[in-house]
Amino acid sequence: MRRSRRTKILATLGPSSSDPSTIEALFRAGADVFRINMSHTDHAGMRGLVTAIRTVEDAVGRPIGILADLQGPKLRLGVFSNGKIELEEGDLFHLDSDSAPGDGGRVQLPHPEILEALQPGHRLLIDDGRVKLTVEEMTSNGVSARVDVGGTISDRKGVSVPDTTLALSAMTEKDRRDLDAALEAKVDWVALSFIQRPDDLAEVRKIARGRVGVMAKIEKPQAIERLEDIIELSDALMVARGDLGVEMPVEKVPGLQKRITRAARKAGKPVVVATQMLESMITAPTPTRAEVSDVATAVFEGADAVMLSAESAAGKYPIEAVTTMDRIAYEVERDDHYMSIIAGQRSAPEATGADAIAAAARQIAETLNLSAIVCYTSSGATALRVARERPSAPLVVVSPVRTTARRLALAWGLHCVVSPDARDVDDMVDRACSVAFAEKFARPGQRLLTIAGSPFGTPGATNLLRVAYVSDDGRGGT
Repeated sequence: MRRSRRTKILATLGPSSSDPSTIEALFRAGADVFRINMSHTDHAGMRGLVTAIRTVEDAVGRPIGILADLQGPKLRLGVFSNGKIELEEGDLFHLDSDSAPGDGGRVQLPHPEILEALQPGHRLLIDDGRVKLTVEEMTSNGVSARVDVGGTISDRKGVSVPDTTLALSAMTEKDRRDLDAALEAKVDWVALSFIQRPDDLAEVRKIARGRVGVMAKIEKPQAIERLEDIIELSDALMVARGDLGVEMPVEKVPGLQKRITRAARKAGKPVVVATQMLESMITAPTPTRAEVSDVATAVFEGADAVMLSAESAAGKYPIEAVTTMDRIAYEVERDDHYMSIIAGQRSAPEATGADAIAAAARQIAETLNLSAIVCYTSSGATALRVARERPSAPLVVVSPVRTTARRLALAWGLHCVVSPDARDVDDMVDRACSVAFAEKFARPGQRLLTIAGSPFGTPGATNLLRVAYVSDDGRGGT
């Protein structure tokens, strides 16, 4: 089953899309990777979804990626004696460590790490920024803050502190339990929420030990400040525009989206653009024109994947949302300007053998107008370096490792096939041509290019490039 686009679609599963028939319909509509939100899914539910996805994978004969999205630390207010209060602009409001129910003048902030880190001038955003406070002074057991934007706040509303770096791990105890369960279920990716610094990735990498790809969600100003270091320690990134737009001025988010997308591509790591892409399709069967343009912008930027959240998880039209996103990506990628824009964002190759081979493969394929580039990989590294080049020729990945093929389902343009590794160069050429022929990327008489590492099966040894003809029987010849 071959996709007609390069940009991948990441669909979140939930109440509207948790049964096997709907999951298969979502895949056939265009979903390449499925997201399980651990904020709303228990371990039994997660295992059930993984089983359902793997059943669909067997039915369609294509590797399907699974992402477990960890909740991360949730910072919330305490409770009020009357359940809620109204704050007016200019009021002084106190946040402290006292566990007594709050009133119109104060409430508990049950996070000592926040109270210890706040300083005068720091902002507190409550309920996704609907109410905004600025710290005026420190008190004996908390802070006194001025109300800049008033409104109603109620029990346990969320709190964001965009100006404050917290001595707080991005991994909570719940996240550690969820990570263990996700590893046991053999998901392909885990996403880490609310990271502030590269060190936040270290714990999950230590636990995962390479068994799963680690995706860093960029949603805090502190992560933007350390973006290069975070990219270096992650396997993929997500532009989590929802929380990023709460903690930073919303007008800065489009520019940050471009910055993160291009930085990830330069590093050769997949990047997902997420949040509110087709938000109106939660309740409507068609998107707004602005939403269509938003998805198109991410595709033009060369994002590896675009993501649906509530649209596919809890909306009325999950399959229509995936179908719409598929159509948008398809049309954008056929626009006369698409490949020139993608080429204009290309970075110079790194001074490594793999990058040199990947850049050469793109140039040769485009110069000779080859039908496809076939990439052999065990770890997935070679395929990601070729995808980084964004070639105009289709990219076919042949891997003997099913987990690698599933993980690569997230990356731009990669059509993954699980197959035994080649025995020698001649076998490599024959297998490449047979796969390309069977998957309808090449016809007899056409040429393709094959990339591999010798000796075969050795990760990180990309050093071989071969042009081959597809013979009448679908096999190869140089």
